[in-house]
Amino acid sequence: MATKAAPAKGGTGRFSQDEKRRDSDHVSFLKHRKFRWLWIALALSAASIAGYLLIDQQPRPNGGTWYGYTLGTIGVLLILWLSLLGVRKRRINPGVWSLKAWTSAHVYLGLSLIVIGTLHTGFQIGWNVHTLAYVLMLLVILTGIYGVVVYATLPQSLSANRKEMTRAQMLDALTALDRQLESAAQPLSRAEADLVIAALGQDPFYGGPIARLTASYPGCATARALKAMGTSEAEARVAGLLEKRRDQLAQIRGQLRIRAMLEIWLFIHIPLTIALIAALTAHVISVFYYW
Repeated sequence: MATKAAPAKGGTGRFSQDEKRRDSDHVSFLKHRKFRWLWIALALSAASIAGYLLIDQQPRPNGGTWYGYTLGTIGVLLILWLSLLGVRKRRINPGVWSLKAWTSAHVYLGLSLIVIGTLHTGFQIGWNVHTLAYVLMLLVILTGIYGVVVYATLPQSLSANRKEMTRAQMLDALTALDRQLESAAQPLSRAEADLVIAALGQDPFYGGPIARLTASYPGCATARALKAMGTSEAEARVAGLLEKRRDQLAQIRGQLRIRAMLEIWLFIHIPLTIALIAALTAHVISVFYYW
């Protein structure tokens, strides 16, 4: 009997571990391990501030002092390590560090760079490559904050806008409306029918990045055709269908806008990160050259 009980207990233990793992999968990367990386980042920032305030020397510590070099080294190593998040995302195997842990560390340690980088400068700002690296670092952090905010809030908006419809279903609904409009527009005058035909022929995905981000489509042929409809029975029927088409287009364009807002920051954040690494390289080389 004792021999049979042991595997059952082990099985229960494995089930408990799997259950805990599933629960952790639903925790946001911001709350990973009870905000472990937030506390580490706060401790690192506090230690940097305390060191700066407690050092009794004149002039005050800056990038050219031993403390400035220490903070600069920490900052450079952090930036280089944090920039490897993209590499970690492409790895299929979980490895020692989960992607959620890496992302949590990326966010909070990235924010700590505001303190570390600022103290490293010693509040000495000028028109040089050193300040360029500092400004680029702040821009990278700001775009990163935007990325965290949109990824924490917009997926819910994306889901709500879909109304349990897939993109294919949205397009199918639009196609069904178009078939009804083709039939309903037959009794219209030539001018009004041409407007409906123009609306049906317009690509629902037309418009550049600005239109998608702002959800502003001033050249919308559907809206133009709807304004031209009169009060006759045939025109009223077409106007009703055009209103449904306009609403369906609004839903599709809403999806495009939310996705654009989710993706656009990467087209700024990543190039800025590359520029930051280039500026850091120039900063470090110039420091050692004039040291």
